[in-house]
Amino acid sequence: MIANQIESVVDRISRQATLSRDQLAVQHGEAQLTYGELECKSKVLAAQLRQAGAGPDRSVALFLERSVDFVVAALAVLRSGAAYLPIDPNGPQERTATILSDADAIAVLANLNKADRVPTGSWRVIGTAVTDTNAASALADFQIEPDALAYIIYTSGSTGQPKGVEITHTSLNNLVDWHLSAFAVTETDRASQVASVGFDAVVWEMWPYLATGASIHIPDEMTRKSWGALQDWIVAERITISFVPTPLAEPLIRTTWPPETVLRVLLTGGDVLRQRPLANLPFSVINNYGPTECTVVATSGVVLPDIRGSVPTIGRPISNVNALVLDSALRPVPPGEVGELCIGGPSVGRGYVRRPELTAQQFVWYASPVGEPTRIYRTGDRVKIHENGELAFVGRLDDQIKIRGYRIEPEEIAKTLNSFPGVETCTVLGRDVGESGTTLIAYVVACDGAHLSASELGEFLAERLPQYMVPAVFVLIPELPLTANGKVDKAALPPLCDDNLLPNKPTTRNVLSASDQYQRAISDLICGMVGRRSIGPDENFFMIGGHSMLGVELVARIRDQFGVLLSLRQLFTAPTARALSTVVAVLKER
Repeated sequence: MIANQIESVVDRISRQATLSRDQLAVQHGEAQLTYGELECKSKVLAAQLRQAGAGPDRSVALFLERSVDFVVAALAVLRSGAAYLPIDPNGPQERTATILSDADAIAVLANLNKADRVPTGSWRVIGTAVTDTNAASALADFQIEPDALAYIIYTSGSTGQPKGVEITHTSLNNLVDWHLSAFAVTETDRASQVASVGFDAVVWEMWPYLATGASIHIPDEMTRKSWGALQDWIVAERITISFVPTPLAEPLIRTTWPPETVLRVLLTGGDVLRQRPLANLPFSVINNYGPTECTVVATSGVVLPDIRGSVPTIGRPISNVNALVLDSALRPVPPGEVGELCIGGPSVGRGYVRRPELTAQQFVWYASPVGEPTRIYRTGDRVKIHENGELAFVGRLDDQIKIRGYRIEPEEIAKTLNSFPGVETCTVLGRDVGESGTTLIAYVVACDGAHLSASELGEFLAERLPQYMVPAVFVLIPELPLTANGKVDKAALPPLCDDNLLPNKPTTRNVLSASDQYQRAISDLICGMVGRRSIGPDENFFMIGGHSMLGVELVARIRDQFGVLLSLRQLFTAPTARALSTVVAVLKER
């Protein structure tokens, strides 16, 4: 093999298609593809993309949900030589248009039933349906260079605009090689694909398994967001290795599993893991850490049961990765002291799309005292090294928040909220609400004479930002407290109470009366989900242990009990038993 060439994931999957053409590659409900079919369909799409101008360092967006089509499309983009860019087709169109334009996408792969939601622009919309499989022969072999981009993922930006992280094939290959070795993956493994398409964990859930001939299994939306349903699905589908985001993993590692369980490895990450597993679980629990800029995983470690109740660490660096704990001058700090975690090695990405200044600020050269200068990524995470070499996460150097695996810059939310008529100014922060993790709270100052409601603000943001960036609570305050330097004094913000929470829209007396009969039943549902004996009618679901994944389960239970279908957005804008009962009453009247 030529020195400047690599065996890419495309090469590895093609080899599997030759060796095991009829072996199952990916399954989602009734839809499934063998390795031979995956190879053929991805080649057809890749040929179309080449004709549309795809090639090295060009981007093609995947406007697709978790599905067999998503896997085919991602492989097709890699095969064309371009980088794939995953975008949630249910996200706000304005944000989608911003990302497509910023990434200079040449094409968007979309299913026909979602194609009308693709914003208009210079990009070409291409359907994912493949009918003429003979077209696959028109695609010539394409050698992927190590430094070519493999994918781009957009995260929240501190300037108010999302930023795109560029990851090369060298970085992706390092992740794949480590994963296959660390977890002894073989062609007999059955792996899950649970993460949302915009969460970089989906990268990890696809390529290592396809590179070695294992099969990928995709649960439906309701199943993947309910830990009880997910457990049943993992057992029934005979899943052997699974990644599960932290909020779902915590109840899964604290419950018993049936004897027919074949799961051998449960991987988790995305949030701070606060729970340790029960003793004698039939599988290993692995906690993982890594910013998007460092190709999904930078550190990893086994989580053991511990009667002392100590918080799990984020493990040790994965293969070929250097984890440095440095002070503000990029000097090593002694073991046991807190410093900034900086990552070096082949996992470090190229930088940010069209953001050379930010790239230079975060991706820097480190003059190692014992070796050659190396390029590192400054994570902004504060950690310390234990005596056994494991890293303990301490917190952030800035205001960035991480909720259910998604990185959130509060400034992006605040900038959008400030554009709402009637909002004079605002600030957004995350507050820890116990075992459910961090909840987003918006503190709002209204313009003179303006009458704001939580539902209006929530709906406004939901049209412009992903749902995970919509605050669960809106607090009305007369002014923002400031420090002597003129910055918002977040420590001086008032505590939450009934007097300062913004109300939802007023509702007619008839509906309010009808809602009374539903309020108690909804309170009972919420109590059962958050482990409370009782709640007040105006206690916020997201402040007493709820989060978006539990929210999906609550919506399902309300549907089963009352025969009405709520959206997750409605739960965010009506997060109390009283407000939810009103929404149910309105829907029942229709």
